[in-house]
Amino acid sequence: MSKKRILFAGESWTSYAIHTKGASSYTTSGYDEGATVLLGSLKDAGYDVTYLRNHEAVEAFPYSVEEISERFDLVVLSDLPADSLLLPHAVFVKGERRPNRLRSLTKFVDQGGGLLMIGGFMSFAGFEGRGRYAMTPLADVLPVEIARGDDRVEEPEGVTPTVAKDHAILAGIDGEWPYFLGYNQFKAKSGSDVLLSVGDDPFLVVGQHGQGRVAAFASDCSPHWGSPQFMAWRHYATFWSQLAGWLRRA
Repeated sequence: MSKKRILFAGESWTSYAIHTKGASSYTTSGYDEGATVLLGSLKDAGYDVTYLRNHEAVEAFPYSVEEISERFDLVVLSDLPADSLLLPHAVFVKGERRPNRLRSLTKFVDQGGGLLMIGGFMSFAGFEGRGRYAMTPLADVLPVEIARGDDRVEEPEGVTPTVAKDHAILAGIDGEWPYFLGYNQFKAKSGSDVLLSVGDDPFLVVGQHGQGRVAAFASDCSPHWGSPQFMAWRHYATFWSQLAGWLRRA
């Protein structure tokens, strides 16, 4: 396969804060993106990456399986709540009907496309269950069983994943893995492969759905769960590029 086209959606946020000092208060706001290093690594590895930030994905994420398949070989969802793809303006505000983009994404995988979900507060079940993927078509596609409530495991002391199974994705990645400060807890489906684990919890799970390949990475690609040690890890770029390559059958 010569094509190396990735749609990466999510990993951005806007912050709004109220500061109170005695009898007075004021507000500040800010905007941040968490995928800069990962996206740079994929581009350096030769991938053509289209990045849809969280606020952009609500309207710009493709609706049809034909559009997804024509433009991309692999779709990555990272810290992007399911509602962002289920409730565009036309549906949520105007009450109009639109195609279910998560169902289109399911068909994309069935026909041979790759899909990766990276962990975060709005991935899988997420914070207070607001990621909400267990009630969507992707629940049948991803290689893990997703919780319906808050699935976060916060580990402020840090946890280090261990290799559970040799795989091409992990080729050449030697030594101890960096620490992480938390992850989404899920269970591996029957027939899937657990490549990394933290204790009894799967940390990286891969599998097949229809003609396509799928993967679930339990933690984040950047802080806070993805530690500074992970970001500076000498295998960081290798890991993500090899995972992307396997998912798109490179």
